[in-house]
Amino acid sequence: MQIGILSRKASLYSTSRLREAGEARGHDVRVVDYLRCYMNITSHRPSVIFQGEQMTFDAIIPRIGASHTFYGAAVVRQFEMMGIFPANESQAITRSRDKLRSLQLLSRDGIGLPVTGFANSTKDVEGLINIVGGAPLVIKLLQGTQGIGVVLAETRKAAESVIEAFIGLDANILVQEYIKEAGGADIRTFVVNNKVVAAIRRQAQPGEFRSNIHRGGSAEAIKLTAEERSVARRAAKSMGLGVAGVDMLRSNHGPVVMEVNSSPGLEGIEAATGVDVATEVIKYLEKEAPSGKTRDRGKG
Repeated sequence: MQIGILSRKASLYSTSRLREAGEARGHDVRVVDYLRCYMNITSHRPSVIFQGEQMTFDAIIPRIGASHTFYGAAVVRQFEMMGIFPANESQAITRSRDKLRSLQLLSRDGIGLPVTGFANSTKDVEGLINIVGGAPLVIKLLQGTQGIGVVLAETRKAAESVIEAFIGLDANILVQEYIKEAGGADIRTFVVNNKVVAAIRRQAQPGEFRSNIHRGGSAEAIKLTAEERSVARRAAKSMGLGVAGVDMLRSNHGPVVMEVNSSPGLEGIEAATGVDVATEVIKYLEKEAPSGKTRDRGKG
């Protein structure tokens, strides 16, 4: 099978592991910089060109960076028009990158979430804070990634100041309840083709509430409860993602989903668990690509 990995750099850990896993299973794998692809949008003959060569694959694995979602998703969509199977479809990628939209869809599907508020006017700050039960609370920029743009407001006055500042700058934010009982830890589950293949507990550094490994958090393998496993699978399915990283917190009222990531990193979870996650992704393509069936039709 010919597999294309859409990634900015072949040397990135996740990209190189996926390439190694694909080649180890006998596939022809090529890494393509999606920002260097250009497209011929023609009826009946759509094509993607990279360095003057028309690209064709049996399947693609999109590794689209958050700052390049629009163009990256357009390239994935073009491959879809050519009948090439994507590990994650373009619509699912853009849906999961929109934090507000994804939370609304998860809510619609009855998946546990932190109490979350969203507003547009500084005149509604008091009501917004009341929605999530007052301080302490978490304020998140919709465009933030890897813990950037996430603020813990420990008092009501601090929350008012930060929210008013963000809204005054025309920044779109979410306000969420602070899950104190999580103790600065979250759970990252890696879901492939509706199966949880690995899970880790990420712990924030002392004095830090963000558990992202990029921010110095530590990781260890954990055993999920049946409910946590079910929530992770349902969240990935709700987003229409074949490959997903589902981040959850353990709250007093059960697991709550914080985010569903369409390009989850492999390094931290493979190192902590010893699971060959990259090979699980390749096996997924082997099983599903020949059928040409996709999982994202008719979703919001």
